[in-house]
Amino acid sequence: MIPTLISHPLCPYVQRAVIALKEKHTSYERIDIDLSNKPDWFKQISPLGKTPVLRVGEHAIFESAVICEYLDDTVEPKLHPQDPLQRAQHRAWIEYASATLNAIWTFYTAPDEPAYATAASALSERFATLEQALGKGPYFDNERFTLVDAAFAPVFRYFDVFDKASGIDFFSAIPKLRAWRKALAARASVREAVGAEYPQLLRDFVIARNGELGRRLAVA
Repeated sequence: MIPTLISHPLCPYVQRAVIALKEKHTSYERIDIDLSNKPDWFKQISPLGKTPVLRVGEHAIFESAVICEYLDDTVEPKLHPQDPLQRAQHRAWIEYASATLNAIWTFYTAPDEPAYATAASALSERFATLEQALGKGPYFDNERFTLVDAAFAPVFRYFDVFDKASGIDFFSAIPKLRAWRKALAARASVREAVGAEYPQLLRDFVIARNGELGRRLAVA
């Protein structure tokens, strides 16, 4: 049974699910929808009205973390640690990735320079905390790629678009995070999680928010 992933081309949570699917080398179909004009069939299978949704036969699984857990329970290779304590720690850092995505949203929607500076400072603090959790690399769990990596790859991808225009080098003082970002960007599953149009779509999306970063991107 080939599952179907209901997605949106800009959603970072969709990227998590795609990365997990690709790491497991499993076949799937992908359907992108317009979240500003959700089809009725999507509303029936997504109680929260968000992507991603993984449809497996007649069943629909929503929320990216749950989708990734389901995939890890049913398809090899395992991307979670076997040890229960370590697995719990990884789940906690996946939640940290979600909170970091929220901080990025605050950053790119900041309406003016003071709010922009405040949001940037909060984001820098988050990255500094994450730096302390990293080991020798190249991934979160050293040599082993895990679901934590799948969760943070979309976080770092934002800055491929933001770096030049933002006026801020978030990674200059955090070498482990900088190396992790580079390792994730080079991995096939991460590269293939978005289409070639992603950078322009993201740029246009942020500019349309009419915030400080959008204004900087518009003139970059």
